[in-house]
Amino acid sequence: MAEHHENVNGKLNQGLIIFILLAFLTFIEYMIAITNQSLLLLSVVAVIKASMVLYYYMHIYKLGEMNDELPHSSLEWKTSTNRFGFWLFILSDAFLFAGLLTARFNLLGYTRPDLEQFLGLIVTSVLLVSSFFMNRAETQMKAGNVKDFLVSASITTLLGIGFLAGVVGVEWQHAPFKVDDSAMSAVFFMMTGMHAFHVLTGVIFLLIVINNARKGVYTADNYWPVEAATVYWHFVDVVWIFFYPAIYLIGRLV
Repeated sequence: MAEHHENVNGKLNQGLIIFILLAFLTFIEYMIAITNQSLLLLSVVAVIKASMVLYYYMHIYKLGEMNDELPHSSLEWKTSTNRFGFWLFILSDAFLFAGLLTARFNLLGYTRPDLEQFLGLIVTSVLLVSSFFMNRAETQMKAGNVKDFLVSASITTLLGIGFLAGVVGVEWQHAPFKVDDSAMSAVFFMMTGMHAFHVLTGVIFLLIVINNARKGVYTADNYWPVEAATVYWHFVDVVWIFFYPAIYLIGRLV
């Protein structure tokens, strides 16, 4: 029992360390943007951040755990195949965002909209903190601590709603252009709008999972929907890791 408790605490502490590193790297991004505006440095930091989220929060290494020798009726085999299929969906969705990112540079080059930098940093921080609590939620469910899972998952949901309020409710209203003003406005609203839509679907996903957890649907040995919701939420975070510098930090002001 003591060993199990120590293992849970170890996973929670690991999640905290990764969060601190991600927060530090986000601060580094901001400093790069207001000093030398190096595209190379911003790109390197973004790739490091995304890699950390993919490995430590999204557990991409679990894809290697698929074992065809397991009985196809077993929970382990069903979970591994569900995981593989879900990651294929994540990959296909990533091409959509990659296309938007490519369009941003093709249409705008190294210019960027004159947006409120502090607001961009705030909404980015909110999403980053939400990923920290989502990691805690999954860790608690894996340990069978449903009550703690509900607390962390609920906080994640509220932070997701806060992110939407910041982007759609505040940033969109204070943007220095309208939707149909120019290529820059089209790129801005398309990138933030598509990402906001995915955050909204993530919030709905979490509400469904939270409701099922309250009903006792999941256990420490059977919680695949929680893992799927976690992977999806962190994927949305990974997308913003690249969108944030592309929209707010890269290049010179118009």
